[in-house]
Amino acid sequence: MVFSGAMTALVTPFKNNEIDEEAFRSFIEQQIVEGIHGLVPCGTTGESATLSHEEHERVIEICIEQAAGRVPVLAGAGSNNTIEAIRLTKFAKKAGADGALLITPYYNKPTQEGLYLHFSAIAREVDLPLVPYNVPGRTGCNMLPSTLARLANEFPHVVGIKEATGDMNQASEIIESCPSRFSLLGGDDLTALPLMALGGKGLISVTSNLVPGKIATMCSAMAAGRDEEAREIHHKLFPLHRAMFMVSNPIPVKTALKMMGRMSDEMRLPLCRMNKEDMGKLAEVLRSQELLA
Repeated sequence: MVFSGAMTALVTPFKNNEIDEEAFRSFIEQQIVEGIHGLVPCGTTGESATLSHEEHERVIEICIEQAAGRVPVLAGAGSNNTIEAIRLTKFAKKAGADGALLITPYYNKPTQEGLYLHFSAIAREVDLPLVPYNVPGRTGCNMLPSTLARLANEFPHVVGIKEATGDMNQASEIIESCPSRFSLLGGDDLTALPLMALGGKGLISVTSNLVPGKIATMCSAMAAGRDEEAREIHHKLFPLHRAMFMVSNPIPVKTALKMMGRMSDEMRLPLCRMNKEDMGKLAEVLRSQELLA
């Protein structure tokens, strides 16, 4: 499995503090109809940190069922507990996911050797395409290119990385040190275009929750060498990318989806609704993007 193109880091809709399955299925369907290349349930944007194990598994099942093989599903299955990450990854495989997205252990602050041992333990236990997720701004832990290359060269089913440092030097080192089959995927909408210009294969996007077709077109244009078209889309969407991170993700994207009539903006504590001033700023950006009347 090669993961590439535009993949949406899906929000998880809630209703009365329960997963809103109807809204989630409708949302997934809309993503596919509008041309998204892949789906990523149970990531940061999906509020995985506040899902119970049963809810986590159900969200993955719903996504796989609704996608029905039309696009790849890269299921969030990471943890700062290696035993738990193995269990979640085994579930993702059993459920029929095309791969597992595995965040670097957060809070523990492991060494590079600890990171290698964590991911190699998962790789030895589960024969499923694996994609580590490196986002030091949230985890306090940066997996260096040398550690990633060690894993990718030893385990052929470590097939890519979601790289969210925004560091183009680090991205270049990943491409230099990992096998040619390896997929470097952007994890930050703001820097996705330059990362793809360096040789990245695509993007796991927050903004594509709102505009899947436009993000998919940008990624396809870059892959086809239509750089100017991709740049135009990037610059047009840049204010929207910026708005998605005006406060902690996924607060802005869920608020935007509520404004657009797609779903409730219900979130799990400790996340909470935006204040009125920020909501006004967000609505202004959405109107400028012709996403609100």
